[in-house]
Amino acid sequence: MNIEKQLIENAEKIEQELLRLTEASDVDFAPVLEALRYSLIAPRAKRIRPMLTLEFCRLFGGQERAALPAAAAVEMVHTYSLIHDDLPCMDNDDLRRGRPTCHVAHGEATALLAGDALLTYAFEVLAKNEAMDDRAVRDAVLTLSSLSGAFGMIGGQIIDLAGEKKKLPEELLLKLHDNKTGALIVAAATLGCLAAGLTLHDPRTVAARRYAKGIGLAFQIVDDVIDATADAETAGKSVGSDKKQHKTTFLCYYTPEEALAYADRVTEVAKAEIAFYKGSEFLLALADRLIKRKF
Repeated sequence: MNIEKQLIENAEKIEQELLRLTEASDVDFAPVLEALRYSLIAPRAKRIRPMLTLEFCRLFGGQERAALPAAAAVEMVHTYSLIHDDLPCMDNDDLRRGRPTCHVAHGEATALLAGDALLTYAFEVLAKNEAMDDRAVRDAVLTLSSLSGAFGMIGGQIIDLAGEKKKLPEELLLKLHDNKTGALIVAAATLGCLAAGLTLHDPRTVAARRYAKGIGLAFQIVDDVIDATADAETAGKSVGSDKKQHKTTFLCYYTPEEALAYADRVTEVAKAEIAFYKGSEFLLALADRLIKRKF
């Protein structure tokens, strides 16, 4: 398998879908549309979450035309979260995906609205997906809304803010990242299964969710190491902000070497959840690639 080729092909398909969905000609709306596209169609965007949607749909026999809108919706929610996370009231970062953050480039108010627009539009895109049946659309909306909301990604962000004021117990740190990082990755995999016609309780969907939860944790562990050890040019985003803001990270409990070994172990457990499915080679290789990344 040529994982590099598949990564490029997937990213190109996702980007074309995002471009198609955000085309507009109304000049009165241009400022917010330009801002959301600036963040959505950005260089160095890894597209990991929408790729999971595409690949799990393919793995379980679904059609790409059903998965692409769902993948786009996931990426819109992810990008909204990055825009808001970078705002002065949150992490106050000035670099994302290799260039100035949205609020630096377009102003704080416009960036806030661009994030809001992406979040709401994601659910419109899901609801309009005629290549998925009504049950699947309903479950997709339910999944993405619950895992990105107060009991998912947003809940994790709240715990993250608490971790700036005091050192969190490791158990609470795991809960933080199960939600802040892992929840949307689980949503992405789940939407791929739904696009393939599976139900939420199908054993294949359950396995996909376990895989996604594992690689989500490993992804965050590596992210903590990158923030502490990489330079901004390599990472393509602001680094050192965790230490500056006194955040609780995995490096509060492990050395970088120990943390990376932990990520390796978590990844192997995650891979075992799907390794016996024919056609899972790309997803297995992707899991390995994520823990070896430098940005």
